[in-house]
Parts: sequence; structure tokens; C-alpha cells
Amino acid sequence: MKILRSFLVLGLAAAFAIGASGCAPTLNLEPGPDANNPGCAEVVVRLPDQLGELPLRNTNAQATGAWGEPASVILRCGIEPVEVSALPCVTVGEVDWLVDDSAAPSFRFVTFGRTPATEVIVDSGKASGITALEELADAVNRATPAKVCQG
Repeated sequence: MKILRSFLVLGLAAAFAIGASGCAPTLNLEPGPDANNPGCAEVVVRLPDQLGELPLRNTNAQATGAWGEPASVILRCGIEPVEVSALPCVTVGEVDWLVDDSAAPSFRFVTFGRTPATEVIVDSGKASGITALEELADAVNRATPAKVCQG
């Protein structure tokens, strides 16, 4: 009986250690002001389980997503739409993104001319912005109507 109890304790300890090592804590994020927009629900249900090698994490805010431990890519849908900007605009995966590099090496990408708008923040020391945008393009493109960057 003593041996059986030891095996049970060791087995439970091993199961806990394996389970605990694979679980990142829930990430606290601030939802966008229009996070309850049905378009954001369409974006979120299409988010990939991984961006490159970074696994999707749990977040505590509506219409958000995060990948990596610590979080290297963060997505928020439902931010203020942008129709005019002096920021450079790039097209990745048929989605036009404004590029804000003012906090480099973290880059903020915001969809251009889409309602609801989506922002993606990428720590370029841990993830590729282009790769993240390519892998998120399907979710954003299929859920929100687009306008095209000018110039």
C-alpha cells in the first residue's frame, strides 16, 4: 500500500509538472473601444493557434490575441479606424497596414481603412512583423471590409 501511494504521489506530481510547464498565465490586455463589434468576433475566431513558433495565449480582454511567452505579438481588434495617416503603409497578405516604428524594436501595425480596425504589436527581437502579419492576414481580411492605402 505504501508503494502504491508513493507511485500515485509521484504520478500526480509528474502530471502537474508537465501540465504546469505548458501553461502560460492569462495575459491582461485592454480591449479596444469597439471590441464588441461583430467584425472583431469574426477576426478572433480565425486567429491561428501559432504564429511561427509562438503559441497562442489566453487573454482576459474581448477581441484580443497574444502569442509567445512572454508575449511577443499582441492583437487588439476594435480600435479607432484610420482613414488618413502620415505613417508608411505596407500591404501584407492583401491587408494594408500602417507601420508605427516610434517604439522600435517594438512595431505597431494598424489596419488602414477597415472598420473595425485591428492593431498588431510585434516585439521584433522575438518575432518577425512580416511573418505575423502574413499569418494574421486571413483572419483580418475575411472579417473586415477594406480600403486601399494611397501612395
